[in-house]
Amino acid sequence: MVIIFAIMSHKSKIEDTPNMLNEPMVAYAVGGSGNTFYNLLGGARSLRFSNDFDIINLARKGFSKGTLLALAKKISLNLQELANILHISERTLQRYDDNEIIKLEYAEKAVELARLYTRGEEVFGSIDKFKLWIKAPSLIFNGEAPVTILDTSAGFDMIFRELGRIEHGIFA
Repeated sequence: MVIIFAIMSHKSKIEDTPNMLNEPMVAYAVGGSGNTFYNLLGGARSLRFSNDFDIINLARKGFSKGTLLALAKKISLNLQELANILHISERTLQRYDDNEIIKLEYAEKAVELARLYTRGEEVFGSIDKFKLWIKAPSLIFNGEAPVTILDTSAGFDMIFRELGRIEHGIFA
């Protein structure tokens, strides 16, 4: 399911008003099976989004162990890497049933992972290229692979900022 919002240009009778925004028609797509973010979190079969509040509500409901493991597989994280990012021991994660909802704080990390990998795909042009970059040691991250700093919100912020620099051609 893809929802398209069209925003049309609004021409005012007062053309020279400095606060008036005049922009051409633009279409924004939300959701759908072609969107990496939604596919990473379960795909169109189980999730429907129309705005950011739907994502917030999803995070508040939590994810099953099966959904978290599917996310990890799609973004090429092993169980140890996922457990480190979520701040949970591998053994504790393994004890959950596949359909059991794991603590809600892990859902927020899962949403952040999906957002990050989606952004990486946008910047690198393919999720596979981003997966290679995020696992390669980098001087920008003190010789560590970016994936190793995803256990903190500051790490997520650093990687998002670096993706912005890469997108704009600013290399350190």
